[in-house]
Amino acid sequence: MAGRRSFIGLLAAAALGPGVARAFGPAGESVARQENAMFGLIGKFIAAAGRRDDLAAILLEGLREMPGNLSYIVANDPADADALWITEVWTDEAAHAASLSLPSVQDAIARGRLLVAGMEQIARTQPLGGNGLP
Repeated sequence: MAGRRSFIGLLAAAALGPGVARAFGPAGESVARQENAMFGLIGKFIAAAGRRDDLAAILLEGLREMPGNLSYIVANDPADADALWITEVWTDEAAHAASLSLPSVQDAIARGRLLVAGMEQIARTQPLGGNGLP
């Protein structure tokens, strides 16, 4: 399902409350905005004990079905058996925001919420390019 790509932002609001969700908002952005600039997020999920693989499976579903998503990487943290790193690149911030309203995202939240013990947004980025990116 397509919604896994937007899981970071919306799951924060749904599962962990408004304090964490505010971290994903525009306040405090350190990257200068440019018109038509790509938008990136780097986040870390802490799965409930022993549930990292289950959470990763939800995040990895439907990776080609999200309009505006250029890259979505789910990676295990080799130093923490319950942690996952998520790196997202979008055509722009609006594409990311639009993805949060998709029914598939709501489904992902419903299934993944109970598997998340915590999460952090490490960075909002403005990707300049790279292998596989425009």
